[in-house]
Amino acid sequence: MYSTDVRAATGRAAHSFSAPKAGLASLIVVAVVALGATAARAADNPATDPHAHHHAMMQSPVTVARSTVGYAVPDVTLLRSDGARVKLAAELDDGRPVLLNFIYTTCTTICPLMTQTFAEVQNRLGRQAARVKMVSVSIDPEEDTPSRLSDYAKRFRAGAQWTFYTGTPGASVAVQRAFDVYRGDKMNHAAATLFRSSPAQPWVRLDGFATPDDLLSELRPLLAGK
Repeated sequence: MYSTDVRAATGRAAHSFSAPKAGLASLIVVAVVALGATAARAADNPATDPHAHHHAMMQSPVTVARSTVGYAVPDVTLLRSDGARVKLAAELDDGRPVLLNFIYTTCTTICPLMTQTFAEVQNRLGRQAARVKMVSVSIDPEEDTPSRLSDYAKRFRAGAQWTFYTGTPGASVAVQRAFDVYRGDKMNHAAATLFRSSPAQPWVRLDGFATPDDLLSELRPLLAGK
């Protein structure tokens, strides 16, 4: 069972333009415009553009669909960016709220925006960021080695609370399927962010380009209550 609501660009996401620390919202709009222009140039021959799907997505109106889903974390072993082999369930169940997304390091369209969103949430939380578990799982494990993920994390100044994971192709697909983000090929992946307040609670799923304000609205009431 799940519930859903949709936030249009005229709703919460648009409000972020008037916020004092809403640089990412502007970045998303600029990126949408720029990528839209790229998509238009590629329209005559989409077969030559491996990111055509992402360009089309970013030309669409900016909306975020929120749903609540009872995903079960699969019993899989992943490789952390520090090289440690870990059980995903144990990594997620350390008592902190969890923010989860799926990326790959050679992506030049939606992944940098999603990763920058996490970076902005981290920055705006300040010291409270340590009370949140931030997780990014690669959907391209054959390319994304722990070393590559470590370099990628440094590019976005990821703090100690934000961890990147890779693993075998089979393990990566199992995690993607468990959270209903598997689309068969990395070029087909879509923007989605997941949030869970505790292991006993369902996951909140945000489909679309969730802004820092969207994620902070999920986190701050929970952090304020502790």
